[in-house]
Amino acid sequence: MTDPQNPADPAPPASGSVPPAPPAYDAPPAYDAPPAAAPAAAPAASGYPTAPPPAYGAPENAPVPGKTLGIVAFIVSFFASLIGLILGIVALVQSKKAGHKNGWALAAIILGSVFLVITIIVVIALVSIAAAGAAQIAEFCAQVGSGTHTTTSGLTITCP
Repeated sequence: MTDPQNPADPAPPASGSVPPAPPAYDAPPAYDAPPAAAPAAAPAASGYPTAPPPAYGAPENAPVPGKTLGIVAFIVSFFASLIGLILGIVALVQSKKAGHKNGWALAAIILGSVFLVITIIVVIALVSIAAAGAAQIAEFCAQVGSGTHTTTSGLTITCP
């Protein structure tokens, strides 16, 4: 009876002979490791082609210098117009030096300057109203004299 796992050899080995050597397998491929003291100019030889050199100029998806600062300036110009105006100018200068347009920075400059003018007008109006009110109080005190007085509208004024 023959074993299906180990079929009988057609010719049994002679007594005292050496069994045949196992079949030879190919050695695993050698991996190229960088030499320890190899000069940088000599690349390691391998079977693979080298990568192409990078293209000249800036890559297509490179960030525009000053764009992030332009967005920040745009947002800040709503709350602090002078700071937004300054940041917008800085962002626009950075972008122009790199040869790019920056709409965020331009919008921040426009909004910052408009809000700054509006702020100046409001401050001037409030100061003039406060000065007019102080002049009216001084005139009232000059007419009635020192002490605590109540006006016809129910306002209590203390004159020195």
